[in-house]
Amino acid sequence: MTTTRFAPSPTGYLHIGGLRTSLFSWLWAKKNQGQFLLRIEDTDLARNSEEAVTAILNAFDWVGMAYDGEAVFQSKRFDLYAKYVEQLLDEGKAYKCYMSKEELSALREEQMAKGERTRYDGRYRDFTGTPPENVEPVIRIKAPIEGNIIFNDGVKGEVCIATTEVDDFVIARAGGVPTYNFVVAIDDALMGLSDVIRGDDHLYNTPKQIVVYQALGFKLPNFYHVAMINNEQGKKLSKRDGATDVMEYKTLGYLPEALLNFLVRLGWSHGDQEIFSIDEMIELFNPNKINKSSSNYNLDKLLWLNAHYIKNKPHDELAELLVEYGVDIRKDDRRDLILNATKERGKTLVELADQINLILNAPTEYNEKNAKKAFKGEAAEILAEFTKLLKESEARTPAEYHAIIEQIVELKEIGFGKIGQPLRVSLLGAMTGSGLDEIMAILGIDETVSRIEKAIEYQNKTI
Repeated sequence: MTTTRFAPSPTGYLHIGGLRTSLFSWLWAKKNQGQFLLRIEDTDLARNSEEAVTAILNAFDWVGMAYDGEAVFQSKRFDLYAKYVEQLLDEGKAYKCYMSKEELSALREEQMAKGERTRYDGRYRDFTGTPPENVEPVIRIKAPIEGNIIFNDGVKGEVCIATTEVDDFVIARAGGVPTYNFVVAIDDALMGLSDVIRGDDHLYNTPKQIVVYQALGFKLPNFYHVAMINNEQGKKLSKRDGATDVMEYKTLGYLPEALLNFLVRLGWSHGDQEIFSIDEMIELFNPNKINKSSSNYNLDKLLWLNAHYIKNKPHDELAELLVEYGVDIRKDDRRDLILNATKERGKTLVELADQINLILNAPTEYNEKNAKKAFKGEAAEILAEFTKLLKESEARTPAEYHAIIEQIVELKEIGFGKIGQPLRVSLLGAMTGSGLDEIMAILGIDETVSRIEKAIEYQNKTI
């Protein structure tokens, strides 16, 4: 059975690089009717944060990527890891190393002076003498001394690492706390992982983990190391570029399906297709098709995708989502009119909420630059004539309001701009927003007339 996992450390928020990796793992498990597991790697007890754990779980809930079973916490498995340390010691595959920090520092300085790669020299590998006093040992695993460690990576192809690059690394620190590569290998094996998909910053951890797998007789999973996400300039992604808390994307008004669609295309493709539903992602995704090279974050692409999903979201769902952004039109009879008028103009839910509020909330002031441009010449007279036509009409639909605009244009023998600009500033306070006919259909005749009359009053005071 295909079993994948995501294994974040709860020392900070879940960022989009981590979310992309977990998405790839989730899609591969779902495609094969397998399991997607979550493991919280919280062995760094000093840096762990309950808030970070909650944030990670909230992020998974928001994007809809449910994991199978219960989340596994490494901090609750120390007894298990200790058992495997003892097993390796008993089998002669690991040993106690009494090298002090001072000795290790001196060794590194000596190696650097000779231009050699710094590595542990194995001095306690076959030690049978009397241990030095007052030194609490670490536990090191016996890594292969000759040859190469070779594995096939589903993204990068065959990877060959000389054993000289992998020294007898520490698997348990003084005091017994196990190390990262040791516990990861044990957990991946015991959780039954068939495929490990992770960032390529872990590529050189893999040989060490293979040493642990082989020492304990565990079956190796398939490995896939995914290239990093860069910013638009091809450099390391920073918080300013988008490497921020996944939940910040929700705050900024992005839809989870847009974010997932955006992330799946960072490093994977299916022809020229850009829009993918979740079902299509599951059907088409294959980790062997992940690009070897890094991908560049593109905010314009994310905004384009988000706008697409907003435009195509059913109105009842969209109205429900907008509540969190300060707009509640769920029981408003004009809901469909409002959303039809605004959803083409909102690339995010924040922008959409702003567009709706711009219409529903009467302006308390007018943009000075726009007002000066719009309220000049015959503007007040044209607006007054327009309100007269409105009061005499029974307009309800955008088309009926548009007909009245055409009527004033014909009656006054003016260009559309002569009514359009002053009318827009009258209704919204600025030269922006949805179609005038749609806005008036939402407001109705009485509110439209009220706003226009206030604008005429403003003009009379300022002229």
